[in-house]
Amino acid sequence: MCGIIGILGNHEAAPILVDALRRLEYRGYDSAGIATVNGGILDRRRAVGKLVNLADLLVHEPLAGKSGIGHTRWATHGAPSVKNAHPHMTGRVAVVHNGIVENFAELRAELAQNGIGFVTDTDTETIALLAQLHIDQGMAPVEAAKATIDKLHGAFALCFLFEGEEDLIVVARKGSPLAIGHGNGEMFVGSDAIALAPMTDQITYLEEGDWAVLTRTSLEIRDVNNALANREKRTIQIDTAQVEKGGHKHFMSKEIAEQPSVVGNALNHYVRGGAIQLPTELDFTKIERLTMVACGTAYLACLTAKYWFEQIARLPVEVDVASEFRYREPPMTRGTVALFVSQSGETADTLAALRYAKENADQIVSVVNVAESSISREADISLPILAGTEISVASTKGFTCQLTVLLIMALHAAHQRGHLTAEQLAERLDQLHTMPGLMNVALAGSSAVKAVSRKLASATDILFLGRGAMFPLALEGALKLKEISYIHAEGYASGELKHGPIALVDKKTPVIVFAPSDALFDKTISNMQEVMARGGKVLLITDSAGAQQAGEGVWETLILPEVDDALAPLLYAIPAQQIAYHTAIAKGTDVDQPRNLAKSVTVE
Repeated sequence: MCGIIGILGNHEAAPILVDALRRLEYRGYDSAGIATVNGGILDRRRAVGKLVNLADLLVHEPLAGKSGIGHTRWATHGAPSVKNAHPHMTGRVAVVHNGIVENFAELRAELAQNGIGFVTDTDTETIALLAQLHIDQGMAPVEAAKATIDKLHGAFALCFLFEGEEDLIVVARKGSPLAIGHGNGEMFVGSDAIALAPMTDQITYLEEGDWAVLTRTSLEIRDVNNALANREKRTIQIDTAQVEKGGHKHFMSKEIAEQPSVVGNALNHYVRGGAIQLPTELDFTKIERLTMVACGTAYLACLTAKYWFEQIARLPVEVDVASEFRYREPPMTRGTVALFVSQSGETADTLAALRYAKENADQIVSVVNVAESSISREADISLPILAGTEISVASTKGFTCQLTVLLIMALHAAHQRGHLTAEQLAERLDQLHTMPGLMNVALAGSSAVKAVSRKLASATDILFLGRGAMFPLALEGALKLKEISYIHAEGYASGELKHGPIALVDKKTPVIVFAPSDALFDKTISNMQEVMARGGKVLLITDSAGAQQAGEGVWETLILPEVDDALAPLLYAIPAQQIAYHTAIAKGTDVDQPRNLAKSVTVE
């Protein structure tokens, strides 16, 4: 949530700040603002809504200065408004903040006792006011920032800018990510490396509890104990073209279309010479139970993988929502490996769950898209999904790449545990290598999906059904649709239909059924017939054989290539994503930046 950028540069900061915020807008788009120091004078500009509103404001009210900070907001405390927009500024201090100050009410009371009032509804304002109070008490800017940081409870990434200080930024990280960029006589700070990529490829990541003092020629980092810390400077490789739309109208459209390529990249990385290449430390013969933890779409990828690990590898699996796992404090027996899945690698709930599991599980494994993320760095073993930068809030290629890596892991586990022979494993891998081509075939059916999506756009409620591994996909299809079209949608296991959800079926309620012609097909079709008997409109997503067996009465049918049962979730994810995308287009909603949502959820 929220994007932060800071610059101590050699050029006018405002346009660079806005360009960097554009790369971070997926983190929040309720409001945006920047502050600069020019001739010793601290000033700011803020605007509600999309970043373009701030850019327009700066045309009419430009902001000079070569030192500055910027912010794009996802609201936590206080509704989106100019007064609640960052940077928050008072006296000689401007602050941008990602996270939540949990003790802000206590801090407000302390400030009120000192006769200090408030003009916003945010927790962040207390940070700026505290720093100013410390300066008024005679502290120097760095000392004031540190004294303020020490009083904060919660999760935060912070960036302080001070009047009269054109060569100073103070930053801090607790729970929310923060990266320092090294330039030639310049220094930068950002919520992630994407924002810094056009300026530098030399990055230092702050660790949990770190705070740092930046000048144009120096960086001093201190750890949670206030001891000097030597954090590694890394050279990163980010293709800046990946944060452009590449001729597509939306990032989501681009990222859907990229799936054959990125899934192919993941396959080529983990399967070489006909053999699976995973770290030798990952020994499934020593694992008695796998606990999988994630949020949102990544959680649904875990639910899908549970079928693979249990059916193919005969390995017991528990899947938990990260926000529940930590507070449930589940006992973890010996032989348990904890697997954490996250696109960003910074998901606050998942990271908190990982830190709980480190004290209890035998081994921590992460499956992430951002190799330098907190979850990746804190795991014992980290497996990148290689999806490339994903900008659209609704995850698409991240989901299918997570599925790809998890399936490879399940096949590896099955072979190690003696449930797949070498020949059977080779056959499975050959089938998996057909997936990019099958995905291209599915993508080619976009026009048929577009046509049916126009009809779905008038619905107020839509049900998704599936059996086996198609059940988590039904949940994912419903999640995608509600995320970006705002149509109420629910996913159910087909067999659960008669246990309640069938009461929702009427002539106005489309029911989308994922039903490849697999071993469970006949059961799914029986459930579908129950829907049609009550006047429900069924959109059947199946293969040619399934379409023939389904018989008459189906409202609409989408045909996919025939595919091995285990691979079906990867392939059927394509029409699930396309339905959400084209339905949202038909309704005229904001596909890439849906209301109330942000890409990277870095607060609990």
